[in-house]
Amino acid sequence: MLSRCARPAAAAARRGLATSAQSNAKVAVLGASGGIGQPLSLLLKNSPLVSRLSLYDIAHTPGVAADLSHIETRAGVKGFLGPEQLPECLKGCDVVVIPAGVPRKPGMTRDDLFNTNASIVATLTSACAKHCPEAMICIISNPVNSTIPITSEVFKKHGVYNPNRIFGVTTLDIVRANTFVAELKGLDPARVSVPVIGGHAGKTIIPLISQCTPKVDFPQDQLEKLTGRIQEAGTEVVKAKAGAGSATLSMAYAGARFVFSLVDAMNGKEGVIECAFVRSEETESPYFSTPLLLGKNGIEKNLGIGKISPFEEKMVAEAMSELKASIKKGEEFAKNFK
Repeated sequence: MLSRCARPAAAAARRGLATSAQSNAKVAVLGASGGIGQPLSLLLKNSPLVSRLSLYDIAHTPGVAADLSHIETRAGVKGFLGPEQLPECLKGCDVVVIPAGVPRKPGMTRDDLFNTNASIVATLTSACAKHCPEAMICIISNPVNSTIPITSEVFKKHGVYNPNRIFGVTTLDIVRANTFVAELKGLDPARVSVPVIGGHAGKTIIPLISQCTPKVDFPQDQLEKLTGRIQEAGTEVVKAKAGAGSATLSMAYAGARFVFSLVDAMNGKEGVIECAFVRSEETESPYFSTPLLLGKNGIEKNLGIGKISPFEEKMVAEAMSELKASIKKGEEFAKNFK
């Protein structure tokens, strides 16, 4: 049943992770041996959309690659170990997904990961800028509100910046919103679609329940509780794992869903829409997540925020100071990164 597990982009409703269409996408996973990297690589290996899977990490990748290579799907798999093998890993890649970094532990915020993960992302994206400047870059490493500005600044330094090809993967927020709404309303989660805008941490995560398909209504107290649960769902998993990690399996699923949507769009499929944290002029924040129409060259059109409720407007306003501070922190780090 694994093929049911991947969800290509369905702009509105029916989703199921793998598509039947074949393509020749060359995808690299940087951080492939980690808690997100391994299940993400498994889902990518299972997809007919992927023809070549390049797995990079600083440990264990030969074993992960050998294991995945025995799976009876067409994607060729190769493992790359350590910085000296990174250029070869990235050569010719169409899409690079970066889940590398340290996970959250109980009591930590995503921002607490900054010092470690900022350096990792800057180093890896610098290699991407040198060896696959045209690739789509999908950043999973937290804090996404800072690691996307870091990625942008690194690409600018190398003179190859294209804001339409750099994505902060916030898909897990959408996946969670769809699931939690479906649970409360007794719906099939595969037929629920909730846009989630803003950023990817705490109160910057803004689910637009007013734009949910199908239309749903909640009393204000239940709406506030639901919104809080979506915003803090990552912490829910961190606590439940009791020090053994953060959301890895659901994040791998969400990362795969985003990659499949992107590859579908790159292959010419029309009407592919996903939310992602990107360079934006939709608000006063220079980066912001909104629904994006994806195309052959990445972002075809930013679809903006649309009509939202007063409750959602208030959340957008309240998210601004934290968003802008996280973005500035990322930009400052990148400027000083050697």
